[in-house]
This record gives sequence, structure tokens and C-alpha cells, in this order.
Amino acid sequence: MKQPLGVILAGGLARRMGGGDKGRLLLQGQSMMARVVERFEPQVAQVGLNANGDPDRFCDLGLPVFPDTINGFAGPLAGVLAGLDWAFGQGGDHIVTVAADTPFFPCDLVPQLILASEGMDAPLALAATKDPNGVSMRQPTFGLWPVALREDLRGHLQNGLRKIVQWTEMHNAREAPFSSTPFDPFFNVNTPQDLETANALLKDQV
Repeated sequence: MKQPLGVILAGGLARRMGGGDKGRLLLQGQSMMARVVERFEPQVAQVGLNANGDPDRFCDLGLPVFPDTINGFAGPLAGVLAGLDWAFGQGGDHIVTVAADTPFFPCDLVPQLILASEGMDAPLALAATKDPNGVSMRQPTFGLWPVALREDLRGHLQNGLRKIVQWTEMHNAREAPFSSTPFDPFFNVNTPQDLETANALLKDQV
């Protein structure tokens, strides 16, 4: 498998943060988006950003920015499709997606997703952690996606499908397990309280 292209999903409405771009919020003086880019770039061939609206607001990041490729706000699965369409234009075979508001995702995310998908005709895998009861919990915005399935995904989105796990189960997606110790690496910032927690986690890592 060629090294995948990376896609940061930043098309959410951020209602619980009062709207705007959550990725622009600062953690210890650096934006979440910049932290995500730093963590992601070493793992992929190139990073692109899925975001709707004026792309110029992200010009300082130096990334290609592309909007959803279907009409209406259709959630993160539409961002996955936009990423697959972008990768197709770049000659890529696969993408890996991450969320713009999750600054602590694993530094080995991509190799573990690839490992989990070995032997699949159309490699497709989602990151997963375990809840306190040991039940596996998929992290649907952190996945490996094959460009070969982009038209299948487009068709389902146009027919109203919105749930990532529902579509991935149709294609027998596998799970790449990650530890939640000492804290959940897929912790995402949805509220002002979450932002405080993220700042505290960063202080603890220094």
C-alpha cells in the first residue's frame, strides 16, 4: 500500500462552542489545528483540510483546503467523501482521516490502521478504544478509507445515509485497537470545559 494521504475533518458546526472553527482555539498558546497538523504530517504523504466556507481563513496552515462535495451539511461522512475525491485527484489510493478538535490522537495512528486492514481487497479500518467495561468503541472520524469505494459512499450519502459506522459495517471494516491509558487519545474538545481539560492534559505532559 502506498502511504495514504491525510485528511483533517473540520467541517463541523461547533454549536457547543458557540460556532466558528474549533480548531482555531488555543492550547498552551498553539491552535488545536496546528497541533493536529504537527502530529499528522509525519504519518502521511500529504495533509489536506476538509472545511466549508471561505478557505482563506486557513491560509496560514499552508494546506490544500476543500469543501464537502455533496450539497447540504451531511456530517463527517461527507467530509470523508470530500477527502476521497481530493485523493482521487492526487492519484492517491487511500486516505486517513482525523478530527480537527482531537489534539492527542496516537502518533502511530496510520501504521496501526494499515496493519488492521491487511489482506482486505478494499482496506477499510476504524480506530477503536475500550470503555470501562471492556466494550470496544469505534472512533468513526479516525479511519483508513479506500478511494475505490468513493462512488459507493457518494451514492449512499445521496440516498440519506449519515452514520459512519453504518456505512463501514456494509464493507466489513476492521478495528485498530488503541489503549485509553493514561487517558483517551481520542478525547475531543466540544465545550469550553473540554478546552480546560485539554489544557490541563498538556500541562501534565510537559
